[in-house]
Amino acid sequence: MAKIVIKQVKSSIKRPANQKKVMASLGLRKMNQEVEHEATPSILGMVNKVKHMVSVKEI
Repeated sequence: MAKIVIKQVKSSIKRPANQKKVMASLGLRKMNQEVEHEATPSILGMVNKVKHMVSVKEI
């Protein structure tokens, strides 16, 4: 599997609760924080839910 780096670029303040939970489950809590994950279908689905708040790059 490929690895991806997910970076939070927008705040989760004033977002629906399900989007906040997705951000927390990805491990993102602060602005400009980066986390590394395997590019599994479940992770890619979570990224797709919050694509307007994150940037993704492949390693």
